[in-house]
Amino acid sequence: MSRFISDKRKVVCLIIIVCIVFLSLLGILFVGRTTAGHTACIYSNGRLIKTVELDSESEQTFTVYSDDGGYNVIKVSGGAISVSDADCPDKICVKTAPVSDGIQPIVCMPHKLVIRVEARRGEYRYDS
Repeated sequence: MSRFISDKRKVVCLIIIVCIVFLSLLGILFVGRTTAGHTACIYSNGRLIKTVELDSESEQTFTVYSDDGGYNVIKVSGGAISVSDADCPDKICVKTAPVSDGIQPIVCMPHKLVIRVEARRGEYRYDS
């Protein structure tokens, strides 16, 4: 009977160790996906006016002026890019959450501003 309990404990310990190793590898896989190498492309009126490298260490804020005299204040921080201020009437671009991947762009229709994040070459892109 005691041998059976000992064998059962070994199996349980082995299962726990395998689960820990699996979860560790899974964590490394997801944590390893950073925004390093991602580039934010800023377009005004359909023209590329600036590219910004998104890495977690850099922080910068700059202003983009549109052809109609309006402005958008763009903030890069923590590997993401966002519009922190604008003089457009609806401020949808300001309300948009910071973007760090290529899923959703930031758009300011009144100023014809589009910010897209592009992944480095060879990296997995979303398929829908």
